[in-house]
Amino acid sequence: MTTAYIALAGPTASGKTATAMAIAARHDVEIISVDSALVYRGMDIGTAKPSAAELSSAPHHLIDIRDPLCAYSAAEFVQDAERLMADIRARGKLPLLVGGTMLYFKALFDGLDDMPKADAGVRASIALDAAGKGWPALHAELAVVDAVTAARLKPNDSQRISRALEIFKLTGLPMSHFHLKTTPESIAARARKQGAAALISLEPLERIWLHQRIAQRFDAMLAAGFLDEVKALRARGDLNADLPSMRCVGYRQAWEYLDSHEALSLSGTAAINELRDKGVFATRQLAKRQITWLRSMPERHVVACDSPGALEQVLDLVQQQLQQHLQQQSA
Repeated sequence: MTTAYIALAGPTASGKTATAMAIAARHDVEIISVDSALVYRGMDIGTAKPSAAELSSAPHHLIDIRDPLCAYSAAEFVQDAERLMADIRARGKLPLLVGGTMLYFKALFDGLDDMPKADAGVRASIALDAAGKGWPALHAELAVVDAVTAARLKPNDSQRISRALEIFKLTGLPMSHFHLKTTPESIAARARKQGAAALISLEPLERIWLHQRIAQRFDAMLAAGFLDEVKALRARGDLNADLPSMRCVGYRQAWEYLDSHEALSLSGTAAINELRDKGVFATRQLAKRQITWLRSMPERHVVACDSPGALEQVLDLVQQQLQQHLQQQSA
């Protein structure tokens, strides 16, 4: 058995794409994106999607596979990733999983529960209820039937409150019931236990370093035409702010900005600065959540992405993993 895969994870702006390109320059890899935003077509600037040159440097998968109108679930990711890893290994290449959507990594490593699929009718009923009562009221209702889930959700988290209520209405059981259930060990998890895979995690020693990179990247996105990208998505007429695609960090803030300032000049300094501040803050919060997820994965190999030798350390880890598995095969 060849090495099953190498996984490269990290918070947003930690340097995953550049590191993946360096790995691809040394090894015969195909890259599987582990990013819930990169799946959407037409969302390039705000997702920091790899450039055309980067995409052509090595085969990439699970990028531009969905229209923004269509959702993409963790279950679909696991199914696609497992199939792709098998195909890539059959071609004699190394699957390199790269991204920051920790829910996808967790689903791949730990397996999936058997929660019911979305029901459009039930969701519509919940949305209608929320329109009349408000999401804080529905959050209070959720607390009655699923206190565990309600305790970790904010009163205005419409997407997650709706899903939790939907599950209860469909099954009579709280979402927390499904989260407590054990699931069969995934192929990816078994590969890691057998020493055929490794999770490398890029994590900063100094949070200020990451905050500065987040701010710089958001500024670069604005300069590259991020608002025009969101305006083009809005102009389609079939997208709305509640879709998972438009709830991606940055897009949600830009959508709200355009809602509030459609009649104003987009060059207004105060308005643009407000968008920038909200976008940077939301991205920092995302990075914080990503780091929290990573710290719950004890088997990861941590590399300080803000250290001068970070790239070489990652490359050394990849090489060690490959050599170790070759030795196991020949033993």
